[in-house]
Amino acid sequence: MPHKSLSQIWDSIADRGREILARRRVASAVHGIESLCRDLLSERGEASGTALAREIVRSYEAMDEARKEQFFQLLDTRFSPAADAILQAADSYREAPDPDTLLALSRAVEPPRQELIRRINMAPRGTAAIVAMRKDLLRLLPRHPELRAVEADFQHLLHSWFNRGFLVLERIDWHTPAATLEKLFEYEAVHEIQGWDDMRRRLAEDRRCFAFFHPALPGEPLIFVEVALLDSLATAIQPLLDVDSPPSAADRATTAVFYSINNCQDGLRGISFGYFLIKQVVTELAADHPHLKTFATLSPIRGFRAWLEALDSDLLDQDGLDTLSEPDWFRDDARADSLREPLLKLCARYLIKEKKDGEPVDPVARFHLGNGARIEQINWFADTSPKAMEQAAGMMVNYVYRLKQIEKNHEAYVSRGTVAASANVRALAK
Repeated sequence: MPHKSLSQIWDSIADRGREILARRRVASAVHGIESLCRDLLSERGEASGTALAREIVRSYEAMDEARKEQFFQLLDTRFSPAADAILQAADSYREAPDPDTLLALSRAVEPPRQELIRRINMAPRGTAAIVAMRKDLLRLLPRHPELRAVEADFQHLLHSWFNRGFLVLERIDWHTPAATLEKLFEYEAVHEIQGWDDMRRRLAEDRRCFAFFHPALPGEPLIFVEVALLDSLATAIQPLLDVDSPPSAADRATTAVFYSINNCQDGLRGISFGYFLIKQVVTELAADHPHLKTFATLSPIRGFRAWLEALDSDLLDQDGLDTLSEPDWFRDDARADSLREPLLKLCARYLIKEKKDGEPVDPVARFHLGNGARIEQINWFADTSPKAMEQAAGMMVNYVYRLKQIEKNHEAYVSRGTVAASANVRALAK
C-alpha cells in the first residue's frame, strides 16, 4: 500500500464525507455559509463534519473583502452567547454555587463561534485557514471595533493551539530544504536578505539560525532568529551583513549576538513566541558552545525619530531636526559630531523613561526588557541604511541577557516597571 501523508488522509476523509452530504442533500439548493456553519455545529459524524469544515474554508477563501467582513459580522451577531441563558445560569449559580451550576454557567458564556472555529479546524489544513482568517480579522478590526469579541475568541483558541508544548525548535542551515529557506526571504523584515549569496553567509559556520515550527503548519516558520558568533559585542550591523566577510572560528567565539528576530505569521499576532525562542536558543548555544559568555542583541530603535519629531527639548533645536531630514547629513563629520551627544542622550531617555501604560513606548524595548534583558549600550551610526536613518538616526541598541539576572530583571519589570540598564546608558538618560 503506497504511503499517504496526513493531509492526504484528511482529504480522503473529507471526500468521503462530501459523498455522505451529497446523498443527504438531494436536490437541495447551495447552502449559504451561515447554513454551512449551523450544519457543522449540529453535525456529529467525523467524515461529514470534516467535509462541512472544508466547504466553509473553501467558501471563505473565495470571498472578496466585503464578504469576509460580512462573515465576521455574522459570527458576531448570530454566533454569540445567548444573554438570557447567561442570566439564568448566573442566577442558578448565585442560588447554589456548586460545580454543576458553575459548569452550566461556563457553558452558557462560551460563544457558539468558539466551537464553530474548533470544528472548522477539522478541515484539511484547517489550522492554516483559521490563522489566515484571523489575519483578515485583525486588518478589519480598526474599522470595526464591534468585532473585538470575535477576535478575542480567535486569539483564545490559537493561543491554546500554539502553546509552547506544541512548538518544535529547529536549526536552519544550508542543508535545510529550499522551500523553507525561501520562507526566510519572505519573512525577513529587519534586514532584508539580498539573494542566495547573502543567505549562504547568514548560515555560515560563525552564524546560527533557529526557528519555531508547529506540526499543523509544516514548513512554515512561526518565528526565527539569526545569530552571529563573535569575539566581542557587535556595535554595527553592516559588518554582520557583509556578504564578502570571511567566516570566523565559531569555537573561539565568546559572544552570541541576536541581530534579527522575525515573527512570520500575521494571523498569530499577540501570541508571543519570542520569549521561549530566545530562552531555548540561549540554552542550545550554551550547551553546544560552553565558551560563550555573553548573549546579546543588536536591535533597531524603530520609533525614535517619530518620537523625536513630536518632542519639545532644549537638547535639539529645529535646525537639528532639519538636519536629520537631509539624506546624507551623517557623511558630514562636523554636523554628525554636533548631533552625536544630544541624540545619544535623547535616545537613552526614549528607551528608559518614555512609557505608555507603564511600559516603554518602543516595541523592541518592551519585548527584550519583558524577557529579562538589560539595555547595555546605544551604538552611534550602527546602521546607516536609509530605513535605519529615517527611523532611528542610524542608532541601534544592545540588549544583554545575563543568565543569572534574567529572572530578576523580568520580575522587576513586570511588577514595578523597572527598566534594567547599564550605568552608562542611565547616565545618558539623565
